[in-house]
Amino acid sequence: MKKNKILLCCLLTIFGIQLNAQYNNMWIPDTLSGTNFNLTIKDTFAQIRPGNQTITGGINGKFWGPTLFFNKGETVHLNVKNKLNDSTTIHWHGMHLPAVMDGGPHQVIPSGTTWQPYWKVTNNAATYWYHPHLHEMTMEHISKGIGGLIIVRDNIESALPLPRKYGVDDIPVVLTDRDINSSNQFVVVPYGDSMLTNMTLRAQYSVPAQVIRLRLLNAAIERSFNIGFSDNRTFYIITSDGGLLNAPVALTKYILHAGERIEILVNCTGQSGTKVDLKAYNSQLGNFIAGGENFTNGPFANALGKKDFNILHLNIGAQTSSPITSIPSTLTANVLLSSANAAITRKLVINDSAISGGQFGPNLFVINHHLFKLNYNDYNVPLNNTEIWEITSNSVFGHPFHIHDVEFNIISVNGASPVAAQAGWKDVVFIPGKTGNTSAVVKFIAKFDDFADPLHPFMFHCHISLHEDEGMMGQFIVTDNSSKINQIINLSNGFSLYPNPANNRLYIKFNNLNNKAYYINVVNTVGKTVLMLPKPELHNGIDISGLSSGVYFIQLTDEKTKQVITQKFIKE
Repeated sequence: MKKNKILLCCLLTIFGIQLNAQYNNMWIPDTLSGTNFNLTIKDTFAQIRPGNQTITGGINGKFWGPTLFFNKGETVHLNVKNKLNDSTTIHWHGMHLPAVMDGGPHQVIPSGTTWQPYWKVTNNAATYWYHPHLHEMTMEHISKGIGGLIIVRDNIESALPLPRKYGVDDIPVVLTDRDINSSNQFVVVPYGDSMLTNMTLRAQYSVPAQVIRLRLLNAAIERSFNIGFSDNRTFYIITSDGGLLNAPVALTKYILHAGERIEILVNCTGQSGTKVDLKAYNSQLGNFIAGGENFTNGPFANALGKKDFNILHLNIGAQTSSPITSIPSTLTANVLLSSANAAITRKLVINDSAISGGQFGPNLFVINHHLFKLNYNDYNVPLNNTEIWEITSNSVFGHPFHIHDVEFNIISVNGASPVAAQAGWKDVVFIPGKTGNTSAVVKFIAKFDDFADPLHPFMFHCHISLHEDEGMMGQFIVTDNSSKINQIINLSNGFSLYPNPANNRLYIKFNNLNNKAYYINVVNTVGKTVLMLPKPELHNGIDISGLSSGVYFIQLTDEKTKQVITQKFIKE
């Protein structure tokens, strides 16, 4: 009898270990805060599952990147060094900033080059993110795991009784999926067979028995996630993409599409010692929503297609000191844009195209009847225009539509007002597929109130990376017709460099004080760009301390004329 009890205890112990072993503790990204941020993009390795390490891409680490904390009203400076073997870009998704700082397909960072964008943060408090945006390579670079979160703070959000202890009761949750082959390497495909949460397989996390805040980002290549909890508990959405909602929205399910973010509050008060799963109820998705398909073979086949699966196993433990234990009834008072102030309604069309040659099939999805062209501008948007964008989709498939530069308000989806959780500020809107022969129509309104630039456009595109890479993208330029060039200034010998030779900082003096630098590239003697400086703050000088000794060239583009002149300098 005693032997049987010992055997039973041993079996229970082994069984308990196996139950715990089915989960891995979710990784929480490191944080960076302040106004100066150093980010290094690199090829690296990560231990995703037992066996071989997985070749990945990371920013300051092995996989993914640090969470950046910005304060509204401050100017942030980013030093982005590309140590990949490829060129890439980094787009600051959701940020309102100049096009030349935006990190779209036009701001290519060559391998070995440092790009130094900066801007004043004017966004509302919310969760944003940064990720690669190199045309035709976005899917591959995101598949490597390159990206990171941005959390903006402001006075309105900071005054609310909300959880904000990062990693304790305020938890980043990045949703994505990967196809991992028998050698533990990522396969670059639209859908993966394995769910990764914060880049962790079968993730679990311990949370306190109080109100917790989950910052959810859909960073998947294509898949949408129908978010809900295993006990069907109510959660409360407090932000959409671009800021607080007027009041928390109580739901039990929410479909989060590629590129979208929401922040939710979950009340775990009094539940210490219990467990609950955050799940994707994707069996409930329609066949033409990404992840709702069920292909048994071919390039879109995957083990998670039209299935319910776990996202995150939550173990609820003891309360922290000074816990938040209730959900606030109000959050802010958004002043949304009025359709009466719109100067124009721009009409865009999404179609399924019979163009052949797609990466995964004969058909492509297109916007405005053409594939993306790097040097083709779709629209000139006058500075300070308030515009309605009306998107008609004749595609059978649903597409998450993202626009750079602005946050917008949804006016209607197929004639109906937006649901409460989407009635605030957005930068991604889901465009449903057509029903039978009836097209889907979505309208939103935005104001383009800054950052006119005749050279660098902003993008709009489907945020499914495969569709974007295959050309489902367009671009627009914000124009300022009130700004006229009264005279053309010849820049020949138009500036001098000092000191020259220089060691740490190099300064520029214009012969004509009306001249300003639009862009500066620092190039070495073999023609390789080593520094990219959009709209440099020349009063601070150019930091060349990181360059090796030798001869270099300044290629300066003038702000008004866009003329380029080159001057030589020596780095001691």
